[in-house]
Amino acid sequence: MSLLTVGSVAFDAIETPFGKTDKIIGGAGTYISIASSFFTKPVRVVAVVGDDFPKEYIKTLEDQGVDTEGLQIKENEKTFFWAGKYHNDMNSRDTLVTELNVLENFDPIVPASYQGSEYIMLGNLSPQVQSTVIERLTQKPKLIVMDTMNFWMDIAFDDLMKTISMVDLLSINDEEARQLSGEYSLRKAAKKIMAMGPKYLIIKKGEHGALLFHKDEVFSAPALPLEEVFDPTGAGDTFAGGFIGYLAKTDDISFENMKKAVIYGSALASFCVEKFGTERLLEITDADVQTRVKEFHKLTAFDTTL
Repeated sequence: MSLLTVGSVAFDAIETPFGKTDKIIGGAGTYISIASSFFTKPVRVVAVVGDDFPKEYIKTLEDQGVDTEGLQIKENEKTFFWAGKYHNDMNSRDTLVTELNVLENFDPIVPASYQGSEYIMLGNLSPQVQSTVIERLTQKPKLIVMDTMNFWMDIAFDDLMKTISMVDLLSINDEEARQLSGEYSLRKAAKKIMAMGPKYLIIKKGEHGALLFHKDEVFSAPALPLEEVFDPTGAGDTFAGGFIGYLAKTDDISFENMKKAVIYGSALASFCVEKFGTERLLEITDADVQTRVKEFHKLTAFDTTL
């Protein structure tokens, strides 16, 4: 089934206790597109870069099965750039540089060939950009998934609430769920957030896994215990890409199938953190993904016989 993803295609510069990089390819749209391409191709992307964005990076995306017709290239402008430094625990980080550049006035154009996309993944961008994309779709998709962050809760709350009311599934982390709902209990938070519009909710808990909610149903997925986490950048976006990619491949949006999609998203995210940026995602094969999914199954399999 056809998948359209919207998000930043950007430069990142990352420092962790394991090392540091110069400018490398990053951005939510990049990670989501690469992750979802393991399940469905082509992945249609709506994003914007400056004319400083290397052609070889665009070719990398295309080689992964990403349709770049919706990637705008702005002449005489620079690509979005983020630089960050992770603390020793790898759970917290300091933002060193944020340069919005082309993202500051991003007008998301949905090419005619992208119309009719059945699955939509709105990566973390301003809620106004996200809602504009939805409004520009000429056909109602089967599923619209949205990712956001506390930054937009702080500076664009009204726009955020409007966009949340337009989507089928919202994906946020536990801190953001508590801020958005005003509830500490994640179960209570989920009920309040789903009352805002989304039928489904994913609450990501980093190294502690993820929760999937629908009505009164809850599914808890573990995170795979890894010996080393090299670079957490993009893990949440990779999770989202794996999740939506699996749903698009199977064309099944039942709660039962979403459980499987959460595991596939988690499996891909576990690869992402093993090297800097997108490097590890570009190395792995479909067989690697299936092997890791089996590891997740072993984590939670047990016999209930007394």
